[in-house]
Amino acid sequence: MPRYALKLEYDGAPFVGWQRQPDQSSVQGAVETALARLEEGVPTIAAAGRTDAGVHATGQVAHCDMAKDWTPFRLSEALNWHLKPAPIAVVDCAVVPDDWHARFSALERRYTYRIVARRAPLVHESALVWQVPVHLNIDLMRQGAAHLIGRHDFTTFRATICQAKSPVKTLDAIEIEAVPLPHGTEYRFHLRARSFLHNQVRSIVGTLERVGAGSWRPEDVKTALLAKDRAACGTVAPPQGLYLTSVGYPDEVFKNVQGPLRTGQSGPSR
Repeated sequence: MPRYALKLEYDGAPFVGWQRQPDQSSVQGAVETALARLEEGVPTIAAAGRTDAGVHATGQVAHCDMAKDWTPFRLSEALNWHLKPAPIAVVDCAVVPDDWHARFSALERRYTYRIVARRAPLVHESALVWQVPVHLNIDLMRQGAAHLIGRHDFTTFRATICQAKSPVKTLDAIEIEAVPLPHGTEYRFHLRARSFLHNQVRSIVGTLERVGAGSWRPEDVKTALLAKDRAACGTVAPPQGLYLTSVGYPDEVFKNVQGPLRTGQSGPSR
């Protein structure tokens, strides 16, 4: 029974999150439904990270076991056909060893959070970013973020329902960039760690937004961290601005099996 790694891209807006839930639309449920149309009895799939409701992905990774020997290209083509019209795409696929696991084999995860600062309502990306009405001070946000780099007890920055055994995590990097827009500015927060606590990224970004807006001082971030108290956290950023962008593994998994662009309409690949 060969094992396949799937790199997935999805718009999280229509879903209750990654994890399958009874009588609700989930990313996992949609992918498993598509797999079931290719083979009967496909086991439950596993993902590198269980994204919450409304959270997006450009580099989520999952694995599945199939009875048939599919070429990675044909499997991705067939899945993309059967995933329609759900806003989910298999952007890469690879054969992996039987003991390879999308979650437990991962060495790091990277998230990006997008904030757009402008007064006028967003027309095209309102479900893809967090819009704030004032420009943010990027230098102050970087100063505040520096207090969070390294190994810390992140109790302040995790959800009360977080199921992780320990609140101690190592945050390897927080990079913040400002991208000028025709009408406003986009701020992108790039966070990297081996693993994250539930709502950790959104809690950190929401707190740093308070710093950028002038409501908090950069040193207040350190005070909140040391408090080890959820009540000390700043605003929790909304889910629509968050993206799981990549997952790192000991060895390169994907080699871009997608074939050349074609014209015309094609049916499902078998």
